[in-house]
Order: sequence, then C-alpha cells, then structure tokens
Amino acid sequence: MKNILITGASTGIGYTTAKFLIQRGFYVYGSVRKQADADRLKTDLGAGFSPLIFDVTDEAAVHAAAQMLRTELNGEPLSGLVNNAGVAVSSPIMLYKIEEFRKQLEINITGQLIVTQAFAPLLGAERSFTGTPGRIVNITSVSGKNGSPFLGAYAASKHALEGLSESMRREMMLYGVDVIIVAPGPIATPIWDKAEGVDIEELQGTEYYEPAKRFQKYAINNGRNGLPPEAVAESIYKALTVKNPRVRYAVNPQPFTTWVMSILPKRYLDSLIAKGLKIRQ
Repeated sequence: MKNILITGASTGIGYTTAKFLIQRGFYVYGSVRKQADADRLKTDLGAGFSPLIFDVTDEAAVHAAAQMLRTELNGEPLSGLVNNAGVAVSSPIMLYKIEEFRKQLEINITGQLIVTQAFAPLLGAERSFTGTPGRIVNITSVSGKNGSPFLGAYAASKHALEGLSESMRREMMLYGVDVIIVAPGPIATPIWDKAEGVDIEELQGTEYYEPAKRFQKYAINNGRNGLPPEAVAESIYKALTVKNPRVRYAVNPQPFTTWVMSILPKRYLDSLIAKGLKIRQ
C-alpha cells in the first residue's frame, strides 16, 4: 500500500483528494491544525486515514510529526507529499496590513518549505533510503502565473511557490524524487462561502471600495461555477502515479480563455481588467 501525506486536509481540495486517494487504495496521512478536525476526518474517511496535527508554519511541530511518521512507517517509504495547505487574504496592496502580508507568505511559501524539508527524507531524499523514491506535488494556482488585483499577497506567494518548485525539482533529481506542480483555477469549494462573508466595508471612503466590490462579486461567481474539487484530486492522482508526469498540471474550467490570456500583451490585459472593474481613472 502506498502512503501519502496531504497538508491542509480538513476541507476543500485537501479533504477531497484524501477521499479520492483512499478510494484508490492509498493510505493517507492528512495534516490538520485542530483536534476536532482530526476526529471528524478519522470518522469520515475511515481506516485508510490518519491525522497529523500541526501548523505548517510551526517548524518544531512539523519535524516532530515527521519523526512520528518515520517511526510509524517503520521502514516503509512515503510515496507522496502533497503540499496543499494555504490561505488567501484579499486587500488592495497599498492597504495590506504588513502582519497579514507576512502571514500569507509564511503559510503559503515558508510553510511549504518547512514541510518539504521535514518529510522529503521519507520520500527518499537521504542516502540511507532504499526503495522507490516518492514524489512531491505542490499545489499552486492560476495566480502563480497571473496576478489579480486585490489578491497581491496570494499571487506573490503562488508565484514564489512556482519558482521554488522549479528549483526543487532540479535539486531533487539528485535523489530521484520528482516534483510536480498542480495549478487549480476556480474550484467550487466552501471557500467561496467564506469569501462572501469577507467584509470589505473597511474600504469605504477609499478609491478601492467600488472596484473591490466588483472584484469580490466576480470572484465568488467564478468560483462557485468552477470545477468540482474532484478534478484537482484527479490531477494530483495522475501526478503521483503516471510513469512520466508533466512538470505542471493546470486544472481550469476555461483552459482556452486562460491560454488566450497568457498570450495577450500584458498592457492589453491590464486594460481589459481595468475596464471590467472600472478601476482606471
């Protein structure tokens, strides 16, 4: 049986992927931050799942969990690490609270490095390893290639994770551990219910208020009409199992539109976004 670790397994893509892989014969370890989530997932996902309780930014807790997992595996390899944990905090760049910006990067990029350093040896990134090396799947986003207004910190973190993954993939060739990116576009998860509850009234009295309202409405509608999380789970499954995986899997409900956006001149794309949000003077 192949053993997989998924961070951020309590809801959304992480939860769906855990369920998807268990149904296909994997044993899944999933990271959560709360005991209540650990208990719920253990009940929901059954005998094919074990929770690990840690925050990806807590280096000591992550390394302790890695040591515990090494003991539990007792010589068995970890076949895959799915770096899924992440958050999105929306704000105009000029009004970001610096502590929130730091927290966004700490979770979405530094946390991924902490987890990878702790668990990569169980995938084969150590000379004493014997067996078939595992794979690392880093969950980025369409925001890893295109920065939307009002999501600057999130876009910065996902651009950074794309770059880190490139370097990581080339370095991990030393051990035969492959690194694959899965980049979701709009995915219909409960995160959009939370997004609807985000209070942007604090922007009242600023020039960002009306454009931010338009962007929030657009993003929520786009997300709720996005692909089901199972589409991402299937791409993660491919990344973990196919003989010759791609270096990057984009999971997008509108691949042609995304491709067109990628080849448009940046200034022209800027003007389209500005027109849609009525953001230009």
